[in-house]
Amino acid sequence: MCGLPTDRLAVVPNAQQPSGATARSRIRSTSRVVVNHIVKHTGVGIVCAVAYFDPGNWGVDLQAGSQFGYKLLFIVLLAGLFAAFLQVLASRLGCVTGLDLASHCRLLLYNRPKRPRLYRWLLLYPLYALSEIAIISTDLAELLGSAIALCLLFPRLPLWAGVLLTASDVLLLLALGNPLGGRPVRLFELLIAALVLTVLVCMAIIISKVGVHWGQAFYGFVPSNSIFKSGALYTSIGIIGATVMPHSLFLGSALATQDRITSSTELTKPVFSVSSATSSQSGFTSASLATFRRSRLQSGFQHFKVAFLTAFRIVPVEEFANNPTTHAEHENRPLAIVRAHIYHGMVDIVVSLLGFAVAINAMILILASAVFFYGSGKGSGGPASLFDAYDLLRDIVGKPAATLFALALLASGQSSSIIATMAGQIVSEGFLRWRISVCLTSSSSCVLHLSVSLAHSSSIDNPLSRPNPFHDRCRFCRSFWRRHTSRRLASGIVNRSPFYSVSSHMVNVLKFNHDCEVISYSTLRTPTEHSGTTSGSLG
Repeated sequence: MCGLPTDRLAVVPNAQQPSGATARSRIRSTSRVVVNHIVKHTGVGIVCAVAYFDPGNWGVDLQAGSQFGYKLLFIVLLAGLFAAFLQVLASRLGCVTGLDLASHCRLLLYNRPKRPRLYRWLLLYPLYALSEIAIISTDLAELLGSAIALCLLFPRLPLWAGVLLTASDVLLLLALGNPLGGRPVRLFELLIAALVLTVLVCMAIIISKVGVHWGQAFYGFVPSNSIFKSGALYTSIGIIGATVMPHSLFLGSALATQDRITSSTELTKPVFSVSSATSSQSGFTSASLATFRRSRLQSGFQHFKVAFLTAFRIVPVEEFANNPTTHAEHENRPLAIVRAHIYHGMVDIVVSLLGFAVAINAMILILASAVFFYGSGKGSGGPASLFDAYDLLRDIVGKPAATLFALALLASGQSSSIIATMAGQIVSEGFLRWRISVCLTSSSSCVLHLSVSLAHSSSIDNPLSRPNPFHDRCRFCRSFWRRHTSRRLASGIVNRSPFYSVSSHMVNVLKFNHDCEVISYSTLRTPTEHSGTTSGSLG
């Protein structure tokens, strides 16, 4: 046909088949790689991403959004990129060398060839002290953030009781085992992933119920000179400081040393063989079955007792005798293990940090901008707090949205508190070769957190623990009045306005009278705002 030889017509279809087969084989191989990555290598990035949207980030994101709108979203993205870069470096260090960052600091500074004691007391031990102080301070903020979330969900719950409930992660870690062992604990990683997804889903639902100017929001990711105006530079530095967490670098480098490829079938051999089980089933009676159940119960209790004692055991120093003391004595991991782990770890960390941490921080800032900068909370003055966000979401969007906000804060604080406790154990073990359990670390730090929470709750008037259902409104009015008074004091016109005497009288009445029924939000606005808006109730 058309003057073409018949042999060429037969070759053309055969020439097209290898290309289609190659495409299908590439798709299958890519699918196998993706499935293998999801099944075996995901987990470290999600665990490390928890530290980048803890309650400290919530506070600074709410402040940035309520004061500057969507303009600082670029700083959130920039901080996320910084965090991903540093976290990838820490993961590569642990994957290649088999040691975490704290252990490398000890190998570098403990046995120096000249003046080793000077290096220890001037560099190594102060560095350890600074790391522990930073982790304890971070864990304190995260634990109090979880306690505040519990107080938001249960208004009659005192703050110290919220701290005790949040510290129950000790029992959780007892049940899941040691997440810092040589093998990854998939149940622990799945739990952290569930908490992260809870935060993400709750924030997405809240964002969908709030009117967001998406054009302006996406324009906020573009850098502009507004960062250097009106004090936004200080808030930007706060966003970067709250996002890049050093304890997550210690934790990420330690988790990267785990072998996620080698089969662990020899570690999980069955206790009873199939032949013995089938042969014993034929001779089962009621008495033997009761004896079997009683023995199983006793063995379970004995197993829990051993696990409890092991969890609170302090490892003696003699077990570290064979560990290297300098980098010259240490050998890196085999090349095959490094190749099997390093790229999967990098992809997992980058996807988790940019897909979860940056997205959640951006959602918090967008929520604060839509409510406090552009929405109904506009003109309230001052940065928004967690209580302000909860109150305004409850009054504007509804009680379910406010409950989702508190649940997201609780999941964020609980997961980040567990991560900070694990990081404290890694730092103490790496710097000082002082290996104690995660449970003992969390129990000892809980004492400090309880003392701080008790001092905090006794020094302030905690409005959430009062049984009065109208006290939240009174607290909102007092906070509004404090911001209103600070603005008028700055302008120097407090004593000249007749609104001052009327408002001060109303606030005094609301402060001491708990029998108030309805508080009109319009009566507490400034005269200019009151003349141009309609009245609305806070309830």
